[in-house]
Amino acid sequence: MSKYKNVTTIIFDLGGVIIDLDWNLCIHNFENLGISNMRNLVSTTLQKGFVLDYELGMITDGEFRDEIRKNASGEVADQQIDHAWTSLLVGIPEEKLNLLSELKKKYKILMLSNTNNLSFRYSEKMFEVNGKNVTDFFDKCYLSYEMKLAKPKPEIFEALLADAGVKAEECLFLDDGIHNIETARKLGMQTWLVEPYTPLNLNDF
Repeated sequence: MSKYKNVTTIIFDLGGVIIDLDWNLCIHNFENLGISNMRNLVSTTLQKGFVLDYELGMITDGEFRDEIRKNASGEVADQQIDHAWTSLLVGIPEEKLNLLSELKKKYKILMLSNTNNLSFRYSEKMFEVNGKNVTDFFDKCYLSYEMKLAKPKPEIFEALLADAGVKAEECLFLDDGIHNIETARKLGMQTWLVEPYTPLNLNDF
């Protein structure tokens, strides 16, 4: 039996909850391009510097690539950067897509993700199965780079609640970042901290 009560809306983080991530592969691919300090430039939970600026939509794809090139030991093409950056995004287990489809029959399903243009465009393709796309699995996607806001700031949660017209206490929020969970909890949401590669079962909702 679910421990969550009176839920009308389920809000999913994307990376680490729906999409499996491999930070080590991403960093390894950058190291192969002669960018040895990528481990210091990215975070599994809280981004900083130009990576955070990118997720806030404050810099373009080109400006993001140029910032990465500043840390390269040689010439690096756009395509090489894009490949290394998106290699973080491993894929979506089929059972999670099936879960989203089943949950959408009963709940409003939203996405709230700290992401960027390159990552989200790559991620979108993972939802293209059996003639479906990301809009078939989510009622709406709230993306940091479009909103110019990012978790764990409460403003991004408040913007979602206002736009979706839902009450915090009716929402179940799933995320792999404890700071994001703590903000959601303070706002009155029910929360679920998801460990990496954790299966999500329908009877847990």
